[in-house]
Amino acid sequence: MRLLIIRHGDPDYEHDTLTERGWKEAKALAARIAPMDIKDIYVSVLGRARDTASCSLKAMNRTATAECDWMREFPAILEFKEGDPLLSAYPGARQREDGTLYAPVIWDILPDYWTKHEEYYHKTNWRQSEICTQSNMIQCYDYVTKNFDALLAEHGYERCGNLYHVTKANTDTLAFFCHFGLECVLLSHLLGISPFVLWHGTAFAPTSVSTIYTEERQKGIASFRAAQLGDISHLYTAGMEPSFSARFCETYDDDLQRH
Repeated sequence: MRLLIIRHGDPDYEHDTLTERGWKEAKALAARIAPMDIKDIYVSVLGRARDTASCSLKAMNRTATAECDWMREFPAILEFKEGDPLLSAYPGARQREDGTLYAPVIWDILPDYWTKHEEYYHKTNWRQSEICTQSNMIQCYDYVTKNFDALLAEHGYERCGNLYHVTKANTDTLAFFCHFGLECVLLSHLLGISPFVLWHGTAFAPTSVSTIYTEERQKGIASFRAAQLGDISHLYTAGMEPSFSARFCETYDDDLQRH
């Protein structure tokens, strides 16, 4: 089986849709996706993912197999107590009307904090990290991966420990139109990598495609292996440069790039 994990196009977050550039990216993606033999197409319920998928679906004269709530951008939120030292690690912390502080993007962490704590690098110990114990991150992660595994089981691959038991071997292709943070959670689960490493060590551009295959080297036992991560060849084919979205400033003194 082959999985295509696709990030939405350049986002207009305020209106939960795509920018003008994002629509062009989505059309370039459609030219790549439409000729492919894709069995099922799953789409996040959020507008920017649905709008991105709409271009490919229209080109294929299809509708999505399902719009999935668990595929929305990873929703974990960290709330802070007054004087919480973790606040210094979150430049994007916000204040509610009642005065409480929270981090709307739980992985938007300054590197000076998380890199000093080895648990964030570990494939399982990240669950005992300060961020996880003070937030709903574990519940959100397990909710996503439980639903993801249930879907894979429907297609013949049942999770057992770190591997998958094959109940119906196949070469089907499944496409998932989702979000950067959510993609990193799926890859973390499939590949056995801390999500913090993926959130901070990758920057999948809008409409990028990650291709993950099953390998069944032992009868009835499968693992997943990444063949491509964040591929944007369709943008270059269309004469487009990738959007800067998901990245931060390449050099600190560049005031035009996100810090």
